[in-house]
Amino acid sequence: MSAHLTSAKREMAKAVIIVALVQFVVGGWFSWTASRSEPTRVPVAVVADSGPYKQLDAILGAHGDEFDTRRVDTAGRAESMLRDREVYGAFVQDDAAGHGWRLKVASAASPAVSAALSGRMAELTGTSELVEEVVPANGSDPHGSGMTMGFFPLIVTSVIIGLLLVLKVPDARLRLAGVAAFAVLSGLLSSLMLTVVSDVLPGSFLTNAAAIVLLELGMAGFITGLGALLGPGGIAAGAVVMFLIGNPLSGIATGPDLLPGWLGSIGQLLPPGAAGSFIRAEGSFAGTGSGSPLAVLTGWAVIALALLLLAVVKGRRRRPEDARVLQNV
Repeated sequence: MSAHLTSAKREMAKAVIIVALVQFVVGGWFSWTASRSEPTRVPVAVVADSGPYKQLDAILGAHGDEFDTRRVDTAGRAESMLRDREVYGAFVQDDAAGHGWRLKVASAASPAVSAALSGRMAELTGTSELVEEVVPANGSDPHGSGMTMGFFPLIVTSVIIGLLLVLKVPDARLRLAGVAAFAVLSGLLSSLMLTVVSDVLPGSFLTNAAAIVLLELGMAGFITGLGALLGPGGIAAGAVVMFLIGNPLSGIATGPDLLPGWLGSIGQLLPPGAAGSFIRAEGSFAGTGSGSPLAVLTGWAVIALALLLLAVVKGRRRRPEDARVLQNV
């Protein structure tokens, strides 16, 4: 009895310490990426003569490497660059405006970047009234917080379904079917909620549903496939990639260009970041820039299906071996 109690205490202490350490690391990682988000060489167009352009470039440069200014000839060209997602904003020289400048932004690309640019405009002119929205953010979610919070359950539930399928469903074929069914059902229901009911996602119901199907197929399939092949370690590895790395680096809340260093680029190579970029591109920019994130989503879905099919093949090979063992017994 004493030995059993001692073993139980040891297991309890191990569980408490491990979970507390995980909480420490995850909390620090999530908070660090969020608190270090700021503009870093964000592309901005400037429509101005040589002298005013150099003055504006020097003023913006006083804040470090926040913005990468690009001089263009006309306001029309600057607006085209905004719609083509080449720049996040455009300062336009306008002596008739009374303050010398007007600002054009595309808040649909990143409400956070537009807010930062509007702040610099206020410092430059003393007012933020001369700001024009070329590609406005979703009217029901102007700050992007609804889209950010709506995506979080999609990522968490992919880990949960992967864990349940590996632990509760022994047949590899049923796991494959379960991942596919979950992806389709999640895509339809989540798009219904986020696009139609709460209206925080731009674009159409079907387009967003298809994006979420690919998102869940890639995430849940990857976690389930690794778990089926490698056991608990595979589940943990899949969760680390999709949740601990993919979620904070997705750039859904801020835009990838606000994440520290090269972290934003890494986030766009994972399903959460790619899904967010694809939905924004399709819903607000008429598909401009959607090709790359769609390729990433499709690639992860293919990887996930390959892992799941490999688990099916592995299960078929194991069944004859198990049958022979039973016959020998």
